[in-house]
Amino acid sequence: MTMKKLALAIALAAAATAAQAQSYPTRPIKLIIPFPPGGATDIVGRGVADQMSKVLGQAVVVENRGGGGGSIGADVVAKAPPDGYTIGVSTVSTHAVNPACNPKLPYNPVKDFKPITNMANVANVITVNPNFPAKNYKEFLALLKANPGKYSYATSGTCGFGHMLGEQFKVATKTFMVHIPYRGAGPALNDVLAGQVPIMADNLPASMPHIKAGKLRPIVVAWNKRIDSLPDVPTFAELGLKEPNDPAWYGLVAPAGTPDEIIKVLNEAAVKALHDKGLADRLRQAGAEPSGNSPAEHAAEIKKEYEKMQRLVKVQNIKLEQ
Repeated sequence: MTMKKLALAIALAAAATAAQAQSYPTRPIKLIIPFPPGGATDIVGRGVADQMSKVLGQAVVVENRGGGGGSIGADVVAKAPPDGYTIGVSTVSTHAVNPACNPKLPYNPVKDFKPITNMANVANVITVNPNFPAKNYKEFLALLKANPGKYSYATSGTCGFGHMLGEQFKVATKTFMVHIPYRGAGPALNDVLAGQVPIMADNLPASMPHIKAGKLRPIVVAWNKRIDSLPDVPTFAELGLKEPNDPAWYGLVAPAGTPDEIIKVLNEAAVKALHDKGLADRLRQAGAEPSGNSPAEHAAEIKKEYEKMQRLVKVQNIKLEQ
């Protein structure tokens, strides 16, 4: 092919892509939520999907594909045609923790996706059973330092984000707690409430009802400022622990190779959806703070979290079979 013909072919391809983007979407869009219905990922994803449907004039149809800590659903998105008609929810689990813990996953969290936006952020928290002897962070830290290995903390499972939060805390404070993994946050929470395990690392929305009821005592939160409803509970950052202070996030991604013009349409629709007062209020009531950043900003969030989790897995020698 001559240079002139090559240039013409490129121009025609670009024109076809632009025309596709101008008419996009012409049919329903599938949104893969990589966790079962009812959890925080599902609440955020469904809320945004419903509002995006109104903005785009085409249905954004939710399909829950749970399993493998979110990796099954994420792989479906990675392998979908890059035409904008299959997108997925990105989470710290699917795009940072799981790939860092399991390099054999069938997808790469950075190379196999094209980020659209961060839909919402959620605070994380370390809590204790009310009978735990420490009443605040200062006492909590002193107790752990004086008794290495005596206390244990519960999480939703090995290589879940709660596990990684606990390990980040241990590294940052040079303390040692024993990790007790469960098959989900529900069973872990039940044992902490019952006093079987004294400490838990989890997201704040799941813990907040029990905190309000006096059944859990919050020790420290991962957020950019003190939580209004927990004014006496410090953030990791103000204690000098910056790495554990990053929140959990719920984003939107498309398969790698999706045209930039389509990503732009999806980003603008998602951002407009998140500016809807009704949706924003519902997300906040569920404990999630709406975001709506640019594709480049969400790409940077994914890369930063993935690299941080890779370092943590190496330092703490974390293995899925533990």
